Amino acid sequence: MLNNRVVGAPERAWTFLTNHLHVLACIDRDPAIRLRDVAVLVGITERAAQSMVADLAQEGYITRVRVGRRNHYEIHRGAPLRHSLERGVTIGAVLDSLRRRYANGSANGSLALVKASDAASASSVTNAL
Repeated sequence: MLNNRVVGAPERAWTFLTNHLHVLACIDRDPAIRLRDVAVLVGITERAAQSMVADLAQEGYITRVRVGRRNHYEIHRGAPLRHSLERGVTIGAVLDSLRRRYANGSANGSLALVKASDAASASSVTNAL
């Protein structure tokens, strides 16, 4: 390995967390966020962000509420993750873990703006995963 990469391995852009989770993390940070802003933060098209929000709403992870001309999103934090390997882990626990990490300043990026006070109420997901 050289520079944390396997020598000779093809370069492909991928991450461990899905864009659905990235979209949900943006909504968690700002429940009134515009989808065009979500798209910019996640690095996807606005249409893709709309599709992912529709997926999340259809599966019961979020509810969209119209407030004037804008949408406000409510996350159903008790909703379980979808894969059988994560049985018993809720989306709220994952989001809390991300908030705690970004609030502690141990990660760079747009979600680093989460207030430290939000992280204080976070429950641990470390042992669940």
